[in-house]
Amino acid sequence: MKVLIVEDELMARESLARTIREHFPDLEIIGMTSSVRETLAFLEGHSPDLIFMDVELSDGNCFEIFRRAHVSADVVMTTAYDNYAVKAFEAGSVDYLLKPVELSDLSRAVERCRHRTEKVDIAALLSALGQNGAPDSSYRSRFIVHLGEKIIPLNTSDIAYFYSENKSNYIASTSGARYIFDASMDSIAEELDPRVFFRISRSCIVSMNAIRSITRQSGGRLLVNAEPSPSFEMTVSRARVDDFLKWIE
Repeated sequence: MKVLIVEDELMARESLARTIREHFPDLEIIGMTSSVRETLAFLEGHSPDLIFMDVELSDGNCFEIFRRAHVSADVVMTTAYDNYAVKAFEAGSVDYLLKPVELSDLSRAVERCRHRTEKVDIAALLSALGQNGAPDSSYRSRFIVHLGEKIIPLNTSDIAYFYSENKSNYIASTSGARYIFDASMDSIAEELDPRVFFRISRSCIVSMNAIRSITRQSGGRLLVNAEPSPSFEMTVSRARVDDFLKWIE
């Protein structure tokens, strides 16, 4: 099978290519692209049998490719987020791999593609994902976190707050567990329901359900008492105080 890898992260792209070459000698990588534009240009002159495709690319999400090009290959989504992947899988048209990609999961996906008799149903895929190529739900309902060798699905309703500390980002669950998380605070904030979560500072996003009390401090700032108790001073920045008070009401 001729393979195209669509991935904008260099390390992820090279890692996937290396694993394919080492463990699947019957797969031939005929190209690697990193953007919607580059992929569309590649597909004009090539016909891969199998595409490993990241969802979020450098110039938009991959569903723009399906809207603008005829894709007859089998498609396996690779993503760090399951909100896109699960919807795509439910369309009955593709498989998906959650990053970091494990060899066992990659083997499963390749075997499914080898034995498929039907190609991707693009109409069903885009319908399942909504007209804009986004999930039916406007906001994230689940995050995937890693704890050692374990991959843990964490419902958004079970998250107390997100925070940055020592140049790393973390999720604090309502049970008191804490998980390191790779996404930026900006991207996390965009995916959360603003009725439930508020970004009180550049380094912290808190859930309404985690707030126990609020104390006014000198200088106009607010100190938030949250449960579970944070390892840092959870303070609302001055610029966000008025919006925070309106939100909490």
